[in-house]
Amino acid sequence: MKKYGVNELRKMFLDFMESKGHLVMKSFSLVPQGDKSLLLINAGMAPLKPYFTGAEKPPRTRVTTCQKCIRTGDIENVGKTARHGTFFEMLGNFSFGDYFKKEAIHWSWEFLTEVVGLDADRLYPSIYLDDDEAFDIWNKEVGIPSERIFRFGKEDNFWEHGAGPCGPCSEIYYDRGEKYGCGKPGCTVGCDCDRYMEVWNNVFTQFENDGNGNYTTLKQKNIDTGMGLERLAVIVQDVDSIFDVDTICALRNLVCEIAHKEYEKNYADDVSIRLITDHIRSATFMISDGIMPTNEGRGYVLRRLIRRAARHGRLLGIEGTFLAKLSAQVIESSKAGYPELEEKKEFIFRVLTNEEKQFNKTIDQGLRILSDMEEDMKKAGEKTLSGDNAFKLYDTYGFPLDLTKEILEEKGYGIDEEGFQKAMEEQRVKARTAREVTNYMGADATVYDDIDVNVTTEFVGYDHLTFDSKVTVLTTETEIVDSLTEGQKGTVFVEQTPFYATMGGQEGDTGVIETANGKFVVEDTIKLRGGKFGHVGHMESGMISSDETVSLKVNEEARKDTEKNHSATHLLQKALKTVLGSHVEQKGSLVTPDRLRFDFAHFQAMTAEELQATEELVNKEIQAGLDVHTDVMAVEEAKKSGAMALFGEKYDQKVRVVSMGDFSKELCGGTHVKNTSSIMLFKIVSESGIAAGVRRVEALTGKAVIEYYRKQEELLHEAAKALKANTAEVVEKISHLQAEVKALQSENESLKSKAAQSALGDVMDKVVEVNGVKLLATKVEGVDMNGLRDLGDKLKEQLGEGVVLLAAVKKIGRAVQQECRDRSRMPSSA
Repeated sequence: MKKYGVNELRKMFLDFMESKGHLVMKSFSLVPQGDKSLLLINAGMAPLKPYFTGAEKPPRTRVTTCQKCIRTGDIENVGKTARHGTFFEMLGNFSFGDYFKKEAIHWSWEFLTEVVGLDADRLYPSIYLDDDEAFDIWNKEVGIPSERIFRFGKEDNFWEHGAGPCGPCSEIYYDRGEKYGCGKPGCTVGCDCDRYMEVWNNVFTQFENDGNGNYTTLKQKNIDTGMGLERLAVIVQDVDSIFDVDTICALRNLVCEIAHKEYEKNYADDVSIRLITDHIRSATFMISDGIMPTNEGRGYVLRRLIRRAARHGRLLGIEGTFLAKLSAQVIESSKAGYPELEEKKEFIFRVLTNEEKQFNKTIDQGLRILSDMEEDMKKAGEKTLSGDNAFKLYDTYGFPLDLTKEILEEKGYGIDEEGFQKAMEEQRVKARTAREVTNYMGADATVYDDIDVNVTTEFVGYDHLTFDSKVTVLTTETEIVDSLTEGQKGTVFVEQTPFYATMGGQEGDTGVIETANGKFVVEDTIKLRGGKFGHVGHMESGMISSDETVSLKVNEEARKDTEKNHSATHLLQKALKTVLGSHVEQKGSLVTPDRLRFDFAHFQAMTAEELQATEELVNKEIQAGLDVHTDVMAVEEAKKSGAMALFGEKYDQKVRVVSMGDFSKELCGGTHVKNTSSIMLFKIVSESGIAAGVRRVEALTGKAVIEYYRKQEELLHEAAKALKANTAEVVEKISHLQAEVKALQSENESLKSKAAQSALGDVMDKVVEVNGVKLLATKVEGVDMNGLRDLGDKLKEQLGEGVVLLAAVKKIGRAVQQECRDRSRMPSSA
């Protein structure tokens, strides 16, 4: 058997499935789209849920992917053994109501034995207990003896996830030989040792679970198969673990080189080497999909992975930052399958290095906090760090329990591990409670789920602001209806619409839908699964009915103002890249008729000079009157042409490319002006930080800029009026007032100092000696903090060495007096 590399195996699988009529789809982003049940994509089928349920029509009934996945459920064990990891690639072939068990089983066997060349005598299939159909295919058609087909129960061989589609599984195990076994008598498939490794899992989605354990047969039976790419490579290359396969081994060896360590010489070092190797793979892919390190959600997962890797680098003795260098190796090894890694590498390196530097400061702070905790324990005569304090170090400073434990053990202290676990569980419960209730699709259940999947909407709004079309579906907020009448709220669906639905940062259109008998006011336009555009609003008068032809009219003024802001956003992004650097990447945007908001990756606040340069550059291109062109082309062709794409976005095969002269070119489905001169003016009104490494610019265009300056002018006139000056004298007048205030403050301080000195009088006769130390303690009336400080300095000069204690008596208001009295009557526990 040839020892194929990881990249070869990935291509072999996709090519094989393509030869069987499958559409090869690129890996989806690690960020789930419209699925609130997941933080990160953790299985090959996860992004395909809409196709399995019939909520959306798949591009083809046979699909194959190599999906990047992340699972962090056993993150604490990563590195401790060679079994665990957080990042993996999942090879999969999927059927949506097309082929079923027969083809799935035959093709899995064909690929493993004939394409890859695995020894058929070392492969063992398993089936669900009563799945005789699968048994007969394996036994009578493939020719596997019955004694080599294993029947397992629901826990092992039945896939389900609460309510929704589910079904039995058929797994394929490979016998790696006695050297990987446990040596126990009767060791066979199902043993927990490393001899029999599961390599392929066929899931036969044929039932619907109603959530109460009642199963009905699905009309559309589906196939969902999965095979871990790294796991397959372990078998094909005949190596011990995923850390020994070609691409990961190269990364592992680089970790050793940087740390000046040798693998498999010291267990503690091996733990750190494996952990860093795994975590930098996850972090590199997450950042390439636009995820940034934050303190919540998937951003927190990324931050935790980066910081764990950085800490273990310290344990290996690595000095300075090193993660970007390792990330370069990840990119080099994986860019054949994921070209976006190469495209985004500079940004990935910058995010990693920035986070690593921040953590180096944090960990030093954490060590100081731990030192303070040790002092507190010492004073209290305690030998055990509380669980709450251990969790604080873990949660706030990234100190895993084992690090805190190790540091304390060296000094003879222990940890309340039970208390730590309790605090950890409280956080998990809090997170579970906060999680939104979703349907099987991981989305909020709505009335729209009941709409026929075949209902779609064609958008004609690039060329029309009014259009006549036929009503296909009407809903209230709770049900599908045949008509809406005056006063009712609801949603209208039509065959074709000029209304742009909220997406890509652009706010949905508003307007009216008119019939011969009524008027529906559109307050928002939303895009739903399956290409449906919903016009959300209320019936202002009359009635609207299904199958009726209606006239749709977009609010023209609002649309044109939105277009100005959207086109300005494109100019802004290019200007920011020009002024700040190529690392700038869009992290989000909002375009409304009133203003625009643009979030972007940058690691420090913009200076006044940078803001001015950006604003001037955008206005220069507006005044240049650049023609705005839109072309439709293949996504790869668009990227090769230099069009900027959104980080982590999943695009269709055909995309719209919006060009503004030679200055800006972006992939965008939104609506735009025909010439940049239509934007008129551009003004940045604020710049701020919204997350680690993410800045936000808010700006105005067109008439909104004129209105902005009109209000500024009003404020200037009001200020001049208050200063009793004309507008040209405002700055000079303020300067004079500031100088006058400063002089009066100085005079006031001088008078207060004299008054304090006078109130104190000669107190040197009050000096007493306590245990050989001079002490001067006295009180003074009506002196503030600054006065006390000045008096203290003077008395210190007179006293020489000793202690000076001054107390000022100040009057307090009645409300404060009452509060003090109230507090004095409270019980001690209050």
